[in-house]
Amino acid sequence: MTLRLIQFVDAHGARGVAAGEDDGSARVILGVTSTYELARAAIAAKRSIVDQVREQGLGEAVDIRLALSEGRVLAPIDHPDAAHLHLTGTGLTHLGSAEGRDKMHAKAKDAAKDAGGEENLTDSMRMFLMGVKNGKPASGTAGAQPEWFYKGNGHALVGPGAELVSPGFAEDGGEEPEMAGIYVIGDDGQPYRTGFALANEFSDHVTEKQNYLWLAHSKLRPASLGVEILTGDLPRHVEGTSKIVRGNEVIWEKPFISGEDNMSHTFENLEHHHFKYELFRVPGDVHVHCFGTATASFADGVKTQAGDVFEIDARPFVHALRNPLKTTEPVAQTAKVLRL
Repeated sequence: MTLRLIQFVDAHGARGVAAGEDDGSARVILGVTSTYELARAAIAAKRSIVDQVREQGLGEAVDIRLALSEGRVLAPIDHPDAAHLHLTGTGLTHLGSAEGRDKMHAKAKDAAKDAGGEENLTDSMRMFLMGVKNGKPASGTAGAQPEWFYKGNGHALVGPGAELVSPGFAEDGGEEPEMAGIYVIGDDGQPYRTGFALANEFSDHVTEKQNYLWLAHSKLRPASLGVEILTGDLPRHVEGTSKIVRGNEVIWEKPFISGEDNMSHTFENLEHHHFKYELFRVPGDVHVHCFGTATASFADGVKTQAGDVFEIDARPFVHALRNPLKTTEPVAQTAKVLRL
C-alpha cells in the first residue's frame, strides 16, 4: 500500500496530517499534528509508516486542492526546531546530467569530442563518469562518491505555493526539478526513509558557472518541497514537466525524467555516502536530500526574474509544485560582525 502524507493547516488554524490517495482525495490521520510526529511513532513502535497510519486511524475528509488555493498546505515534513532539519543534495547523478554542467565549466575544452585522455575532461565530467562506472554497486556495498552539497537547515525549506527568495547579492535564481528523499533519524542513530517528495532545488547557476569552487555558494539558497511525501519506493522511471510561467505566458517548458532507471547512481549508494557521516545520524534529526536532475532552464539560456512562477509536475505525484520567485534588494554595506 502506498500513502501520500500531506501536512496542512485547517480552517481554524490547527495543524494536521492527511493521508492522500491516488485520486486526490485525503483524510485526516488521527492523533498526530505533524509528519515528524507520525514517523517518530512508527520508528518507536518498529512499524512501517503505513502500519502506523492504520494504527492511528483516519478521520474526516480534507480538500487538499482547496487548502492549496487558500495557502494552507505546508511542506510535507518539518522539525519542531528548524536547526535540526538538514537540507542537502547530490548532483551529477542522472544520465545526461553532465551535459549542461560540462558546458558551464568547460572553457577551451570539449570533453565530448576530445580524445586526448582523462586529463582533458572537466572535473564535472570526471565525477559524472565515476558514477556511470561505479554508481550502481551490488546492494550492501559502497560505490562511487557523488558530488555532495549543503543547502541549509529547516529555515531554508519552503512549502508549495511559498516564495523562493533569491538574495540581493545573487546573480541568478533558477529551478532544478528533482526527487528528494525524506528521512528521520531514530533514537538508535539509524536513518529511516519516510518516502520521496517532489523538490525544486533552487540554485544560483551564474555564480557556479564563474568558478566550480563556488558551487557551495551557489547552493546556499532555499528549496521547496511538493505537497506530498510518497511512502514506499519511488518508481524506477519517473516522467515529469518543468516550466516557468511569466504573467500569463509559459516562457520555458521541458520534460524531465528521474528514478533509478535514469540515474547513474542507486538511491542506496547516494544514501550511504550521505549517512556514512556520524554527524548525519544524530537521533531525532530530519534530513531532506535532493537527488539531482538533468534538466534546468539555465542550460537553455533562460534568465529568470522576480514574479516568475516555477511549476514542477510528475507522476506518480498527484499535485504539482508551484513557487513564485522573489528577489530582495541588494544590501549596500557588507555583513557586519560585532565584537563582544
